[in-house]
Amino acid sequence: MTKNNQQQYVYYGTHTTATEIEKFILHVVKTNEQAIKEAKKRKSVCIWGKHGIGKTELVEKLAKENGMKFAYIAPAQFEEMGDLLGMPKITGDKTVFVPPAWVPTEDVPGILLLDDVNRADDRILRGIMQLLQNYELQSWKLPSQWTIVLTANPDGGDYSVTPMDDAMITRMLHVTMQFDVKAWAIWAEQNGVDERGINFVLTYPELISGERTTPRSLVQFFDTIASVKDLKKELAMVQLLAASGLDPNASTTFINFVQNNLSRLISPDEILNAKNFDKEVREVIENIMQDHIRLDILATICTRLTNYLLAREVKPTNVQLENIKKFLKLEVLPNDLRLSSVQDIIKHTLLHPIAADPYVTELILLNM
Repeated sequence: MTKNNQQQYVYYGTHTTATEIEKFILHVVKTNEQAIKEAKKRKSVCIWGKHGIGKTELVEKLAKENGMKFAYIAPAQFEEMGDLLGMPKITGDKTVFVPPAWVPTEDVPGILLLDDVNRADDRILRGIMQLLQNYELQSWKLPSQWTIVLTANPDGGDYSVTPMDDAMITRMLHVTMQFDVKAWAIWAEQNGVDERGINFVLTYPELISGERTTPRSLVQFFDTIASVKDLKKELAMVQLLAASGLDPNASTTFINFVQNNLSRLISPDEILNAKNFDKEVREVIENIMQDHIRLDILATICTRLTNYLLAREVKPTNVQLENIKKFLKLEVLPNDLRLSSVQDIIKHTLLHPIAADPYVTELILLNM
């Protein structure tokens, strides 16, 4: 276990990406399956991280994609111990506790998420500590195939959290989630986030560190502007919407992004389906770079294209394959950006024909 003091915040475990955390949780789930067979105690995982970076969504998505049941509770909303323990009931000459409605009853693979656990008060935390110890409380037990996952905000700083003592900390395995802009962009492509918003985040990933500017607040903002076709014409309304949910710096940067015509960058679909590549793609990109090369803009266009391709299971047409090759050969692309794009693109089985192009093959071989 490690502690990391960063801007007065205290985290536990290794700082890593959502993808690695998913692998980590699945490993613990498998470990718990073996523990049950050997009559050993199951382990629980606590995911640390700032608010709004997608911890809750990660766990729910992982359960769904792996065919597991999912149950959710927010201990901070519990007002009394009965919300956690259940209510007492007299059965014969015994008093037993009837499990709360949220307690899973099906003995099938599942994940119980305790969200924002350290926002609960100390009484509730003490009860949760016992749940982590034995996967049971009072008169009820969690079904044998379930794993407990918790999320927590960092101690310290301006978060209103209840510190967890070492007795509770040592009952869990810990990992800290950090924002991964590439992984977020793939998720955004898959979930229909406004492409102008995706362009903005990829161009200015450093903004995803403010108190109010988080992946969650940005997606909320992008949803509110999705129906606005021309952001420039509605700039006053866009500015109000941006300021209502984002940090001043992020809000101002987005307005400048729109005013400089960067919100409407060439899209992956336009690159793939261009009938006249030179006119519809090459000239458009070169016009953006007339005054000086904007590496951040080029990187955004490349990342959007590769993410778009990787997020789709549709076999590209011959025309689309040729357009991808032409894009990769654009003189305006720096070689390191060109290479990273090639390496990402050929990860997709359906895009392997691109690697057969002599230019692409030479590029790969020279950098092996």
